[in-house]
Amino acid sequence: MPSFTVQVLLGLGLGVLLGWLALRMGPVNADGNPNWLTTTLSEIGSAFVTLLRAIVPPLVFLAIVASIANLRQVTNAARLAWQTLLWFAITAAISVTVGIGLGLLFQPGARTTLTAEEGAEPSSTGSWLDFLNGLIPGNFLGLEADTGLEAGADGTFTADTSISFNVLQIVVVALVVGIAALRTGKAAEPFLAFSRSALTVVQKVLWWVIRLAPLGTLGLIGRAVATYGWDLLAPLATFALAIYVGLAVVLGVVYPVLLRTNGLKVGAYFRGAWPAIQLAFVSRSSIGTLPVTQRVTERNLGVPAPYASFAVPLAATTKMDGCASIYPAISAIFVAQLFGVDLSVTDYLLIAFVSVVGSAATAGLTGAVVMLTLTLSTLGLPLAGVGLLLAIDPILDMGRTAVNVAGQALVPAIVAKREGILDVARYESASVDDLFRDEVDQVREEQADTQATDATVPAREEAASLRG
Repeated sequence: MPSFTVQVLLGLGLGVLLGWLALRMGPVNADGNPNWLTTTLSEIGSAFVTLLRAIVPPLVFLAIVASIANLRQVTNAARLAWQTLLWFAITAAISVTVGIGLGLLFQPGARTTLTAEEGAEPSSTGSWLDFLNGLIPGNFLGLEADTGLEAGADGTFTADTSISFNVLQIVVVALVVGIAALRTGKAAEPFLAFSRSALTVVQKVLWWVIRLAPLGTLGLIGRAVATYGWDLLAPLATFALAIYVGLAVVLGVVYPVLLRTNGLKVGAYFRGAWPAIQLAFVSRSSIGTLPVTQRVTERNLGVPAPYASFAVPLAATTKMDGCASIYPAISAIFVAQLFGVDLSVTDYLLIAFVSVVGSAATAGLTGAVVMLTLTLSTLGLPLAGVGLLLAIDPILDMGRTAVNVAGQALVPAIVAKREGILDVARYESASVDDLFRDEVDQVREEQADTQATDATVPAREEAASLRG
């Protein structure tokens, strides 16, 4: 059977092919509905992301509660937390500097055929108050319900309720519960033991879901190609190029330099983090990729589980070098150039400030659009410019999310190395197929035990017959 990485790459290639076929079939059929191939690809991809998202709440909650209990065994836990936040800020500052530099170099707003009149303000925006709203849990589970009423022709109303979860709120609740359990003492030991046991069960379920990644990749990338194509790139080609060059510089230059500076091998990092990076690219969801990111950070990169289970969920909500640094920096310059607004040095400093701090301010929200509107409103730029960029946002979001997740695995590895708690041997021996190493070893041990038992039983029966 091909390795897991080969399976995902095959799914990626087949998805592009099927997406191209669906695109050639036309967006709709004779009945005015989406063609069957596009619908099938969409269902496959959304089902996989839904399964990943479903496992995130229990995984984050149990992992953080268990990690807090285990942090008693880790020295300088508070120092680890501050070092993590510091490196979040350092990498964000470097990334936004790259974004500003490329925005000035490429001049994307001056090299587009679009006009300011074609813009439209987005339906959702971000504000600094979102930070507090994202921190304060609305309920114990961090769930958010959105109920809408739709009026019918006969005067009746239909309620449509959707429930989502806020990962940052789950992190806050888990931190409070974990700390309370520690302060409770011996009486909380049964609860902590249950949390560790339940975490093991959830991780087993996670393994089963991740095994579906090749099929999910096929559906996600196929749907992206079939739905969006590449025709919309032409008017924004320079803008899209600047974004992807920025993402490539951060992923291929900045991160390797940081790794080398801290004594870590670049190739080993990319081999270990690759399963999460490739899944992030096709799924376009840092939260959906969170279980895989945490898994590769622990299993492949050698970051201790007590620290990784704290740092990775926090990074998944506040550490976004692609969406919160490179993208809003270049986009703000694009909008300013398009509307004829001259940015001063102070404005560029504001872009850097919003990029470093703003990702936490919009932690409970989704999408780079919220971060972009926060940046534009802070600079006083027209929000109508956002509407011009939405046409190709899905195409850009793939690269942005991949860089986000790469950074979310990078910082815990760097901090662990600097604090002397990184399993360097495991880090350097990781391969792209080590995602399931522990499970494969466990299966082999179980098979060996079964074979040994099967071999022992006939021998015992034979011995018993001879004695008889």
